[in-house]
Amino acid sequence: MARKHGTPALRDLADISKAGYFKAIKTAKNKYWSSFLLGATPQTLWTAKKFAYGRAPPRFPSLPVAEAPQQMNDVLLDHFFRAKEPFSPPPRLRPDKKAPPLTNDEGATALSKCSPTSAPGPDGIPYSTWKQVNRENPSILLQILSPLVSLGYHPASLKGSNGIVLDKPGKPS
Repeated sequence: MARKHGTPALRDLADISKAGYFKAIKTAKNKYWSSFLLGATPQTLWTAKKFAYGRAPPRFPSLPVAEAPQQMNDVLLDHFFRAKEPFSPPPRLRPDKKAPPLTNDEGATALSKCSPTSAPGPDGIPYSTWKQVNRENPSILLQILSPLVSLGYHPASLKGSNGIVLDKPGKPS
């Protein structure tokens, strides 16, 4: 109303009021979110995640376009088994002449720092298996890893990890 019929001073006052209104809403939301997170428990933590990231996509696709069994099959396959991005080969690598070769001791030292009971990485092979392979024939791991070190290449498959959050007994969550 102030925009159409008011004076410039009245329009300015309306703009200030509008800005104050939206700022008050934003402040109230931030205050509520902060108090919610301060009082979060292990049960409400998943609620906070849902608020922060939104709803998960549906686990089962809707099938409005699938009238025939073959169409339904195609929709389900596309939903659950999406095509992966095409693999792009690494750029041409040149060996580094200054890179020292790996030794059996380096492999054994690296594996000794890994817990045999920890969860396996993305490759699905537990550290206990890698340790046993190294005990039986250390040259196997050296043959696998030495070219990577000499080329200075770190494959994408070795850059991923799996993480699990566990509560410690007697400690706050």
